[in-house]
Amino acid sequence: MITASLQRLRTSFDAGTTRPIEWRRAQLEAIERMLAEREAEFVEALRLDLNKSRFETVLSETSYVVEEAKYARKHLARWMRGQRVRTPMMVQPGRSRILPEPKGVVLIIAPWNYPLSMVLAPLVGAVAAGNAAVMKPSEVSRHTSAAIARILPAYLDMDAFAVVEGGVAETTELLEQRFDHILYTGNERVARVVMAAAAKHLTPVTLELGGKSPCLVDRDVDLEVAAARIAWGKFINAGQTCVAPDHVLVHREAAAPLLDALTRRIREFYGDDPAASPDYCRIVSERHTARFEQLLAGQRIYIGGRVDVAARFVEPTIVLDPPLDSALMQEEIFGPVLPVIAVDDMDEAMRLVAERPKPLALYVFTRDEALQNRVLGSLSAGSVCVNDAVIFMVSPELPFGGVGNSGMGRYSGWYGFETFSHMKPVMKRSFRLDAPLRYPPYTEAKARLLKLLR
Repeated sequence: MITASLQRLRTSFDAGTTRPIEWRRAQLEAIERMLAEREAEFVEALRLDLNKSRFETVLSETSYVVEEAKYARKHLARWMRGQRVRTPMMVQPGRSRILPEPKGVVLIIAPWNYPLSMVLAPLVGAVAAGNAAVMKPSEVSRHTSAAIARILPAYLDMDAFAVVEGGVAETTELLEQRFDHILYTGNERVARVVMAAAAKHLTPVTLELGGKSPCLVDRDVDLEVAAARIAWGKFINAGQTCVAPDHVLVHREAAAPLLDALTRRIREFYGDDPAASPDYCRIVSERHTARFEQLLAGQRIYIGGRVDVAARFVEPTIVLDPPLDSALMQEEIFGPVLPVIAVDDMDEAMRLVAERPKPLALYVFTRDEALQNRVLGSLSAGSVCVNDAVIFMVSPELPFGGVGNSGMGRYSGWYGFETFSHMKPVMKRSFRLDAPLRYPPYTEAKARLLKLLR
């Protein structure tokens, strides 16, 4: 079935179906229309998988994709025209340009934490670039996977798209096939499997991974605003966000008031009993929930700490100064547990960040411009956000991607179009003025002239 689907897509692509701008725009418009007309079904699927409220589904899943699709449609004609570039003197008269062309049939492997948007947002870039695409939703978020497989064929040209449901066996079979690009969002362990499979076909890959995204908090900040933004970024989707603040490194003088402010904000957001809040998500599975019992064992819990495996519930939790060699500080947390570590100064915080693998996101809260510049100049991360958390994801003008262990490649807006395109260099020359300079026999005079012309 997978082989037959892939052959159908490749036949469609080879026939030129996906190349016209009219086709691309129609598919992007169809994605927008699908998310508007079938919103209730996606909201229900995400409620069953993650207990997402309608507001959070619209905020972090559907509207995010709609804005990506609208942005791509708006700029598509300009992107497709390509770019004129300088032509050197020695090859004049002539013209040079970079002409984008679609790569072919691409594979998008999505995670379970944002199981709708992480299928459709990369798809926007693939469609804009003129590709056919196979989508593999996560089997862990099974209700959303089923909704995508059921709904998407009613809107998109299924001669150019396919949805493959299933688990490890189906993903393994997919990775045995030849694709022209693979975009995988998930963890580092599976990314190595994806890269190894892609290497057999010399297929380019984009890997959107994760890591322990640190949050630095200086002493001279508005702690109430900082606490609200950190708590929102951490506990949205119950912390199951690849760019969520993983841990906080706070100046010792600000630690106590920040903890107080975080506690107030958590109660404002989710009430005295977050388990009763309609706005607080659940962990995706009992297996993933049970992991938090182990992560919290022996830690100094400031607030929260309750874990109910059967209900897939982990309370919003703050842990004080966990040992740096503990699992809590070695593994990506990917849940609603926020370690807060007091440091003597921001230089110590920066040293702690520099000693670890490069994160997907880095946050710094400060009014000190010099500190901001030191952080930007000396610490590497996929993205950096100053005085806020996670919200940078809403901008299609900014690329989204990792660096080092947090991933490779990027997408969103123009960068998604670029990722799924081959930027083909084209030089066009005239038959006039065919200078003999480059032809043998070579002489010293020709060599001197060549240096002048370059």
